[in-house]
Amino acid sequence: MTADEATLDDKATQFADKLTALTRGVLGEDSPQFSAQNVGNRIRVAPLASDRRIVRIPVRINEERCLNLFVQHLCCWDGAAKYLAVDRTEVKVFYEGSSDPLLRYEYERYWDDPPGAHLHVHAHRDEMAYLLRLADKKGRPRNGMRARKLPRLAEMHFSVGGHRMRPALEDVLLLLEREFAIDVVKGWREVLDVHLREWRILQLKAAVRDAHEAAAETLREIGYVVTSTDQVESQRENSRLYRP
Repeated sequence: MTADEATLDDKATQFADKLTALTRGVLGEDSPQFSAQNVGNRIRVAPLASDRRIVRIPVRINEERCLNLFVQHLCCWDGAAKYLAVDRTEVKVFYEGSSDPLLRYEYERYWDDPPGAHLHVHAHRDEMAYLLRLADKKGRPRNGMRARKLPRLAEMHFSVGGHRMRPALEDVLLLLEREFAIDVVKGWREVLDVHLREWRILQLKAAVRDAHEAAAETLREIGYVVTSTDQVESQRENSRLYRP
């Protein structure tokens, strides 16, 4: 089967296998396997139990389960129906036994305001709550805070690089290892670096398709010979590369 003949299910299954290799290569072979599940016009890629519910990924510190990862990607075709695209992503970090996450990395393919790629921090600062209350009427006109509802820092959408430069699961695993010294298996960094490099190259290629004229100009500057044909579409000013 060629790449052009691969179905959306095939591509989503390949993506699921990559995520399994990543998490098991970093956290260990007991990490649950990712699967692809057709949910209508999208494919869910997540660690799934036999009843198709999402399973959280255990994360240990000093051999004790202290954290859990909730990971879900909803996938679809890109605009050209050629490449696998992510319609929605959720990566949540939970403290063991808690129902409220510590962090939420999220992506919404069709969002601009709030930004499509964003981070939620579940914490509290009196100063931040005060600023949110001041901005109640003007700061969030589209979906302002409900009356008599205390503002929370967790409601803020922190931008994290836009649609093309957003962080991936690899970045979250790096954060957990660096800041919390989670348990990792031998050779984990090599595994993670390979996956992170693949992710960054994939996003770079998508960015080049968004800004191919700028990419061609840069290639010429460093010595490449780049030509175009009449079939090349003009560079779009509203591509995802420029969206928040």
